[in-house]
Amino acid sequence: MNMALSMLQSFKHCLTDHPSIVNFRWSITQTWGSTWFFIFSAIAIYIASSITLHLLLSVLLRRNRGIPLGPIPATHSLTVALVSAFIFVGLLFSTAAEIRDTRWFWPRTKTTTAFQWLLCFPLGTRPTGRVFFWSYVFYLSRFLHLFRTFFTILQYRKLSFFTLFNQSILLFMSFLWLEFSQSFQVLAILLTTLLYSLVYGYRFWTAIGLPRAHFLFVANCQVVLLGCNLLCHFGVLFLHFLKGGCNGMVAWGLNSVLNGVILLLFLRFYIKVNLIKKKAHAVREFESSSRHLHSALQTKSEKES
Repeated sequence: MNMALSMLQSFKHCLTDHPSIVNFRWSITQTWGSTWFFIFSAIAIYIASSITLHLLLSVLLRRNRGIPLGPIPATHSLTVALVSAFIFVGLLFSTAAEIRDTRWFWPRTKTTTAFQWLLCFPLGTRPTGRVFFWSYVFYLSRFLHLFRTFFTILQYRKLSFFTLFNQSILLFMSFLWLEFSQSFQVLAILLTTLLYSLVYGYRFWTAIGLPRAHFLFVANCQVVLLGCNLLCHFGVLFLHFLKGGCNGMVAWGLNSVLNGVILLLFLRFYIKVNLIKKKAHAVREFESSSRHLHSALQTKSEKES
């Protein structure tokens, strides 16, 4: 028991008090991928590569014929699930440590609770320290998510505007969180990584042949995430005017607009998928009832004859 507690404390110390975490600083000279040129180039390369691959397959392969990838998608899903869970745990421990160390400063910024601090960073907050280290790790993990687009193109020959837009914007927003020390990012990362660990764990579950859920598990998880983000955005706006200002509100404004666009596009997709599912269910019920009616009429005809 003592050994287990000691190991847990050591693990927690590594995730919160390691010098590279405590002394982290987001800057052009110290962190990879921290320039505007890099983020715009990365997004442009991602979009161009996806479109080019889709067009090449359209020319080289017959329509709707995909390329089997074996265990690669399942391995990717498992990796993303584990990375997301690791970021969630690391950020959770680091957030608790940061609250413990900075609570004395809160009265000067009209902050009274930990939840207020999570929603509204004080003006002048710099992207340094524990929580911004994990924000940076989350930013890097976004590049791992991009591979799923290429898997979808290769396997299913599908590429949608929503996929390109959603992945590009999520990558760009994670950059803005660091660049402008944006308020609300801690809660956003905690919610996102928790949902990603569930979603990609489920994708790994189904990729290895285990049974699927009887409802749209991934889509419903995304609806929950978008709904929580929307509520938190209203909370940030309320605290911004109540406290006299939250840090990174320019980036928050752009973030809110982009989140709103993603929400509208996703709700449109979600409603469309549900309508298609209901239509398919109605068709199956009609076909089933038609078969039963035909069987009953045939039996009645045989008896009469």
